Amino acid sequence: MVKKNAIIEIFGADVVCASCVNAPSSKDTFEWLQAAISRNYPNQSFIIEYIDIDSTLSNERHEEIAEQIQNDEYFYPLVMINEEMIGEGHIQLKPVFASLEKLGYVAENK
Repeated sequence: MVKKNAIIEIFGADVVCASCVNAPSSKDTFEWLQAAISRNYPNQSFIIEYIDIDSTLSNERHEEIAEQIQNDEYFYPLVMINEEMIGEGHIQLKPVFASLEKLGYVAENK
């Protein structure tokens, strides 16, 4: 039983991160994660949101994170689950899935 719905945030920009050569774009990463999580954890709800770091942000926390990315403190895309950083730059599924399973998600492809 899922203890808490995961809120998954992907911070990114239209331009591919200069340090992330050959990595997918932030939006591609968002779509890929959304599909992979839905496939691996069917019928288990989660919220996934794409935050464009170059847009005007009304959420103060999002603004702070976007500023940190723009100041090269983090690479993008940056993935957070329930406000915990899971990965940055070239995103891997394993840490994302591990974080979800800590929250009580059960993979149905095992």
